[in-house]
Amino acid sequence: MKAIIPVAGEGTRLRPHTHTTPKALIYVAGKPIIGHILDAVLPLGVAEIILIIGHLGQRVIDYVKESYPSLIARYVEQKDRKGLGHAVLLAKEFFGGESALIVYGDTIFQGDLSDGIEPSADGRIGVKEVEQPERFGVVRLEGDRVVELVEKPEDPISNLAIVGFNYINNTALLFDCLEELMRRGITTRGEYQLTDAFQLMVDKGAILKPFVVKNWFDCGRPEALLRTNRHLLENLGRAGRRTGSILVPPVYVSDSVEVVNSIIGPYVSLADGAQVVGSIVRDSIVGQNAKVDQCLLEGSIIGDNAHVKGVPARLNVGDSSEVGLGSIR
Repeated sequence: MKAIIPVAGEGTRLRPHTHTTPKALIYVAGKPIIGHILDAVLPLGVAEIILIIGHLGQRVIDYVKESYPSLIARYVEQKDRKGLGHAVLLAKEFFGGESALIVYGDTIFQGDLSDGIEPSADGRIGVKEVEQPERFGVVRLEGDRVVELVEKPEDPISNLAIVGFNYINNTALLFDCLEELMRRGITTRGEYQLTDAFQLMVDKGAILKPFVVKNWFDCGRPEALLRTNRHLLENLGRAGRRTGSILVPPVYVSDSVEVVNSIIGPYVSLADGAQVVGSIVRDSIVGQNAKVDQCLLEGSIIGDNAHVKGVPARLNVGDSSEVGLGSIR
């Protein structure tokens, strides 16, 4: 089995952070999003990873090579952003009949995912009930089979969202259907959608079964990123000690972080090299080498190398920015 992970998107909903950092490398609960994804899928028997890269793609390559040196990984650039279906099709050259695990690059999963792998069917589609199905691709079931799939419907056919964990055993049919979409110019919202390829598979008789994903966390928007940070820290957080400061769990504080006369937590992630001085920080993510000085922060995302000083606020500050009383640069 090989895994396809599309990470080419620009992540416009996570700006200003994605101006300088690819979405897959946005930090949450102790590591970048792609790190959480790889840690979840590699134990499932994945022999090779195909990453579909684009925006700031070399940064993704560098991270994977450094953090997972023994991983067999291939990299394909999606030069033209024509949709998720187009991105997955770019991985075709690396398949000779092997099954595929297709995992979206802005979602994190926890728990046992092995039930999502079922070689007896043509594929399994990871789903979860959601309150706003119109924001997602959705499926309709008959018994234990997926019979209809629609991408972001105005009038949802169900509240079962496609969450971005899809096992495809019949990869030959999947790639044939993706090529048919391209050949016939079948698009939804102006893009070639993986959801539409799955529907073509069903129309051609493929048996796709649902797989209920219990612990699925979206990272596509700032508010979702903070919510995911909170959930992950409940299980992954570590407090440790810092002399002269108070750490209120759950938090994740990297070993190289400097905390001076501050209260950190709950629900705070501090990345490598961050410095927090004379501050109270709650429910926030602070990036690598960022500095928080004399601040009261809550519900904030502070980018790498940013410096915020003397600001009682809820902030969303990009990399290498400086925010202080009387100045924003």
